[in-house]
Order: sequence, then C-alpha cells, then structure tokens
Amino acid sequence: MKQVIAIDIEKCVGCHSCQIACALAHSGANTLFEAVQQEPAAQPRIAVLLVGNTPVAVQCRHCDDPPCVEKCPTDAMQKRDSDGVVTVDPELCIACKVCTKVCPLGEFGVISRSRDEEAKTIIKCDMCPERTSQGLLPACVEACPTGALVLMDPEEAAAQGRLVTAEELAAALHELQQAPQPALSLSRSSDGKQ
Repeated sequence: MKQVIAIDIEKCVGCHSCQIACALAHSGANTLFEAVQQEPAAQPRIAVLLVGNTPVAVQCRHCDDPPCVEKCPTDAMQKRDSDGVVTVDPELCIACKVCTKVCPLGEFGVISRSRDEEAKTIIKCDMCPERTSQGLLPACVEACPTGALVLMDPEEAAAQGRLVTAEELAAALHELQQAPQPALSLSRSSDGKQ
C-alpha cells in the first residue's frame, strides 16, 4: 500500500532530528556515537533547508511518474509496484547524477552522491524499508518532535491539503527564496516593548 511522508512546513523548526535519525537508520550502527565515527560518515537521505527564514525538511516525493526513473541511463532508478517507492539499485548506479538534474527537487539535495567513493552510487529517501517492514515508521517521521513529518495515505494527505508533489514543493521553495525576509531585531522598539 502506498504511503507518503506529508510535510507541514509551518511545524518544521529546523532541529535536524529527521536528518540525524535518517543517517543513523541507514548507517548500520546501533548508536549515534558509532554512526558519527564511521568512515565514510553516515549520510541522511533527507535535507533540512533554511529557505529565507523558513526551515523546511525535504526528501524524495516518490513521484507518480518519476522523471529520475524515466531518464536513468542504467535503469538503476526504479519505482516499486507494490508501494510506489522510488529506489536506486547501487549495483547499476554509476552516480552520473542525471536523476539529480531531472528531479524537480534535485537542486535541493534530495538526491546526493554517496560519500563512499568505492560505492559510486547516489542515495535518496527509500522510506526505510527495514523499519516499515517491521511496522515501524520511517526514521525521520518517528524522530520529528513537532509532527512536521507524518506518514499517511495519499488520499488522507490530499484531504488535509498535505499531499505535495515534487513540482509543488520545488515551486514553494523557489517562492520562499524570492520572498522578502523580515529583519530580525533583538532591540526594544520605540514604545519600550520587545
């Protein structure tokens, strides 16, 4: 059954808990201490961006018609029929980054090259199959302290206005980048209030 990680931008506080949990979940380590000592370092499959003054957690949207799958020259990018998750086969991937160029969110770091130079592959959100197969939430969703990331059925997410496609999210991020940002002031105003 297809599920999506719904994003509520207004709830994201930019704490990076999702990134830490994701990196740990994909590291093979049992503790954060072990994960940060690995070579190469553990790497998250989600990005937390500061767009203007707004923190936004961004990961692969597992598109209905993913351009990364269509354009991958080695067929390393695949969409699973069972749940709609877009995956990468590290045995076929040559890290050419075509997927990054055709993905609407590619410029925002949702697809990145593995730090493992020997691997020669890209990495991206895989919806934590090791966790979800055991009935657990994806690591980023479980770690989010504000509920900005929630795993839900696409229909439920759409009904709540939380189903965001890669194109819609990219457009919103570009809009946030262009918006004038209020100046941060820590001084008292003329009426003595802060």
